[in-house]
Amino acid sequence: MTLSRRSMLATTATAAVGAGVPAPASDAGAGHRVRTGFERLAADGYASLAGRQVGIVTNPTGITRDVRHIVDVMHADPRVRLTAVFGPEHGFRGTAQAGGSEGRYDDPATGLPVYDTYLKSGQALADVFTASGVDTVVFDIQDAGARFYTYIWTLYDCMEAAALAGKRFVVLDRPNPVTGRAALGPVLHEEFATFVGRRPIAQAHGMTVAELARLFNGEFLAKPVPLETVTMTGWRRGMFFGDCGLPWVPPSPNMPTPDTALVYSGTGLFEGTNLSEGRGTTRPFELLGAEGVDGRWAAEANRAGLPGVRFREAYFAPTFSKFQGKTVGGVQLHVHDPAAFDPVLTGVTLLVTARRVWDGFAWRPDNWIDKLTGSEQVRTMIDAGAGADEVAAAWHGELAAFRRTRATYLMYR
Repeated sequence: MTLSRRSMLATTATAAVGAGVPAPASDAGAGHRVRTGFERLAADGYASLAGRQVGIVTNPTGITRDVRHIVDVMHADPRVRLTAVFGPEHGFRGTAQAGGSEGRYDDPATGLPVYDTYLKSGQALADVFTASGVDTVVFDIQDAGARFYTYIWTLYDCMEAAALAGKRFVVLDRPNPVTGRAALGPVLHEEFATFVGRRPIAQAHGMTVAELARLFNGEFLAKPVPLETVTMTGWRRGMFFGDCGLPWVPPSPNMPTPDTALVYSGTGLFEGTNLSEGRGTTRPFELLGAEGVDGRWAAEANRAGLPGVRFREAYFAPTFSKFQGKTVGGVQLHVHDPAAFDPVLTGVTLLVTARRVWDGFAWRPDNWIDKLTGSEQVRTMIDAGAGADEVAAAWHGELAAFRRTRATYLMYR
């Protein structure tokens, strides 16, 4: 990817509240207090929303420091006219499992109409925004840092639809829970675009949602949206979620802890195989396995000597999803040095070693792995017997190009 003329446009099309200016060092404070975009918006008396008819795209992660939902807070505040809520996958209140949503209903707590955005895009989603009567769409959802975690593509689709509907768009920033140090892994090829990857970004993008919004507006949207970003203060690119002093709410049912997010951009690849990715356990994406797998997998994975992580032979019985109710063998990841840990290389290493030690290894018949990795390259190289380092070397050039583009849109040190 190369920088387009839209890189210039991103700056002029984004009227930002604190955007593009690194957070002052004094805001880091004792205990690394991070103030989210919503905290800064509220502290400013919602000035940027004054006189606007506001709708918000959010889910259970849209909370204040004292764990009140921001919809409840805004609805009770006369300084802001919140008139609609837009629910993504899993729903606004988070009651639906993967691949589900809550549909259209009136929220019992506030009486606000809740519109369903899941699997809607383009003009169909623009029509939802138009029907709601709002003139400003606000986005506030906690991301997990992986290209195939769908909330960033909800962001993309909503930005595109807002542009079509002539709406203003405001992104309230939250931390990337696995840091924003670097982009890692393969870059999506456009012909493999789906809801788990709309545009060519790296598998672990290393950006916050506000930074991604700027990149989407500057590089990918045919019609850029009038965009504002409300940045955090106190956040640094090397911070993990535990450094931020913020409460964690699971963004989806199988993302229960920040530990899950830490490994997800790598072990999420097992959704493209016939092995369990740990759904139906208390440690999804940290536990992996299948019937017939034994201790050889953990031993082989440990021999790879990956930095920051060790693998334990593990046995578990998922309560739903793959191998429901059956005891399977596999591995549990134990990340002992998060700063050294490379989740994508780890995920590929686990694919390579699983295939090496278990005769039953298979890709999902629909080659979903190609959608997750963004091309056929990872699958075909592993099938040909390539090692993890060889596979990673093959995406180096595209990743380097994405990193150069990404650098233009970063807003924090």
